Amino acid sequence: MAAPLNRRDLLLRSVAAAIAAVGAGGFPAALYAAAAVTLDEFLFLSKALTEAADLDPDMANKLLGGFLATGHGDGLAGLVAGKAEPDLANAPDLANAIVAAWYSGVYESGQGPAVAGFEQALLWQAMSFTKPFADCGGETGYWSEPPQG
Repeated sequence: MAAPLNRRDLLLRSVAAAIAAVGAGGFPAALYAAAAVTLDEFLFLSKALTEAADLDPDMANKLLGGFLATGHGDGLAGLVAGKAEPDLANAPDLANAIVAAWYSGVYESGQGPAVAGFEQALLWQAMSFTKPFADCGGETGYWSEPPQG
């Protein structure tokens, strides 16, 4: 079980996030500098909420930037709260928004809806009977035979 997050650790993580954000495209470094949650914490939270083991870090970076840009930093910190499990009582609507963003690949950027990842969206894993548009499923005419397995 992780120790509670103190002010010193929060400040150090914010500085580390600001340094990392300099190379992150799409969102100003100032958003990450004030972040109450690191990318690793957001990925941990996302994995706990979606129950998906392998989430795309680039997509996570875009989603985190979007949630920070729309003023959800405190809500994210409340969900993480330095615990092994997310504290859903702190922000259930935000938890649902995180799951929806991972499954749809669409998030609110602060300037309107944006796509974090289309083929990486979890809905394609959940709907195993289909695939992303324009993603070839096999040889020409593969669909004419019943699926195997």
